[in-house]
Amino acid sequence: MQHQRDRIDLTGRDYTAIYALSDIHGCYDEMVEAERRIIADARSLPGRKLLMYLGDYVDRGPRSGDVLAHLSAPPPEGFDRYALCGNHDDVFLRFLDDPDANIHWLEFGALPTLASYGIDARHMLFDLGYSVGELRDTVLRVMPAAHIDLLRSLAIAVTFGSTLFVHAGIKPGLPLSEQTDEDLMWIREPFLSVGPQLPLLVVHGHTPGSHPVFGLSRIGIDTAVSMGGTLTILKITEGKQTILPSI
Repeated sequence: MQHQRDRIDLTGRDYTAIYALSDIHGCYDEMVEAERRIIADARSLPGRKLLMYLGDYVDRGPRSGDVLAHLSAPPPEGFDRYALCGNHDDVFLRFLDDPDANIHWLEFGALPTLASYGIDARHMLFDLGYSVGELRDTVLRVMPAAHIDLLRSLAIAVTFGSTLFVHAGIKPGLPLSEQTDEDLMWIREPFLSVGPQLPLLVVHGHTPGSHPVFGLSRIGIDTAVSMGGTLTILKITEGKQTILPSI
């Protein structure tokens, strides 16, 4: 089975801590503040640390372009950073590649994403009479190539020992090699109810809630920052999973 996106195995890397966060949705200020808290927390730890972003960098929130610019730049000193692909990131890229077949992205929280690049999509489509293809061409003219390159390069999963980082979850009981990218970016049930049904701990976002969920062999950390919630940071060190407290 061929997969469009990379699946990365970091097993054996000597990280003293892993910090995971998910579903940024254009909330640049909250993301930068989260990284500041992570850097402060990691200061007392020796060695290299891992930053795991679990996807959905665009749509809904006000500063998607700034989020992609940040993730296109080098990670903080002392950290490796891996950014996974979320379903919103994937649909945005599909729109850029084939706007007519993916016009539904425009009703998927896309207008703030376009506004972050200075594009008023409603005005262009309804007042000026632009076609969807012309709107896409405008996006490609103003959007930095590095942001598109980033969207294309996002991996779909990262494994670290028996911990799996994905955007949404997995089909229960199915080996990772048989999971499709769509499974890993979109699934909710039955994964949320029964867990992975594999000898794995799955850390994921995608399904928003008011607080992190420690479920059956899964930890869900999407706490709806773009809808008035917070940006949860999961810390894993010495095999223990904790939520980084607010400073």
